[in-house]
Parts: sequence; structure tokens; C-alpha cells
Amino acid sequence: MKVIGVGDNVVDKYEHRRVRYPGGNALNFSVYAAMLDASAAYLGIFGNDAAADHVMRTLAKRGIDTRYCRTVEGENGYARLTIEQGERVFLDSNLGGVRQTESMDFVLQHRAWLADFALIHTSSYSYIDAQLPELAKLPGWLTYDFSDDFVIEQALPLCRWLDAAFFSCAGWSLTATRDLLMQAVQAGSRYAVATRGAEGAILFDGENWYQQQPEAVTPVDTLGAGDAFITAFLLSLHAQGNIPAALQAGAHFAAKICLLEGAFGEGEPY
Repeated sequence: MKVIGVGDNVVDKYEHRRVRYPGGNALNFSVYAAMLDASAAYLGIFGNDAAADHVMRTLAKRGIDTRYCRTVEGENGYARLTIEQGERVFLDSNLGGVRQTESMDFVLQHRAWLADFALIHTSSYSYIDAQLPELAKLPGWLTYDFSDDFVIEQALPLCRWLDAAFFSCAGWSLTATRDLLMQAVQAGSRYAVATRGAEGAILFDGENWYQQQPEAVTPVDTLGAGDAFITAFLLSLHAQGNIPAALQAGAHFAAKICLLEGAFGEGEPY
């Protein structure tokens, strides 16, 4: 299966250790898909600093196709965080660095290439909302991670273009979570999925509700767990069409990623 993450990449700077790790929702999808034996590509914008070089070297090492990525002058995206009892604590970020001012319109120049991918995954941090209508015309599934800082009134109109919409709803009530997923499906998404931390995941497909409990592990680092769940879930669902099996695959892979430092390792001092 050929899949691609389109959009954000960052380095996650662990201030307590002065080590940075490659990451970002779209980039993590690409790397995790490769770890799960998919043929993976990444399409996005890099700065021209040491952080960008770190991310690009990591992608090359892992065999991720980056042939159409852009490099522009300026600072690559980064987030600053620390870890408390295995849980990530975000401190701040530069909001994507150069990606704030560089348009993602260039991805539409590569429609013919993108048409070969079974899955195109992006995120709310990718500055790509304006390009979703055109990406939705491609034959592959278009999926989107709204993460945990979305505004419902802004998120729902985007669901018309999506095959699957993902929301991080840790701390939400079950009633509020279910209402959000129903609205997302009514707005047009084929599937709507919410991850709720220790409460597991919920999926609504317009007719049926599905739940998945997380696998119990003692986490080294929870960074990337949500992206890992999304990646394994999507690969399984697209290949087999079995929702319960896909949810289980997502939970299993997310637990494995929690045992790694950073999103998927590859740390370097800075």
C-alpha cells in the first residue's frame, strides 16, 4: 500500500535533556506507515537550519520518499516540551516556523503523483485547509487529524472533504465526544474517531458505534501515540475493511510507540 503524509514536520525539543527528536502529525504518519511495512512518502516544507537537516536525514535513513518537498530559507518548525512521569508536557512552539508564511498550494502541482496513493493524511497544523477540496478529488482516502485544540465551528465544515476525521478528546465527557463524532459524520466524513487517553477510542460510521480500550503499558514517552493509533488503524481499515480489527491494530501499535523516546527515536543533542 502506498501512503503519504502531507503537511507538518517539526523537531520536538526536550528541554530537560537538550535532545531533539523528529516529529509532526503528517511526518509521524509517514514514518509509522513505513514501520508497518507500507510504501510511505512525505510532502511538506522544510527550513534550512540544523533542525530541518536532522528531520531530512532521518527520513532518508528510513526510506521515506521526499522527492517533491520544498526547502526554503528560515527556521524549521519546532516544539519545546518536557516529560513528567512519562507524559509529555508542551511548553511552546514556533508555530511551524517557515511553514507559517509559505503556501501549501505547491502540493497541487503534484496531483498526478498524489493520485497513486491509497491514503493521504494531513493535520490541523499543516496549513493546508484551503487545499482540501482539491485533494479530496484524488482517488485515495483523505484523512485529517484535528488533534486537541480544534474549534468545532471551524472543524466541522472541513469534514465534507474527508474519509476519516480524528479528534483528541481526552478529558471530554462521553456524551460530548459522541455528539462531536455524530456532527462530524453528518458534516460529511465517512468515519469519525475520537481518542480519549486512558478511556480508549470511539468511532462512529453514521450507523454504528465502536469502542477500543488502550493496551496497558508503562510508557517511556507518550509523544506520537495518537499518530501511531491513527496510522495503524487506517492501514488496517483500508486493507481489510474491518473496523474492530483496525481499532485493535491502532491500540496495539500506539502501545508499542509509547515505549520509545520521542515520537520514534532518532534523537540528537542540540
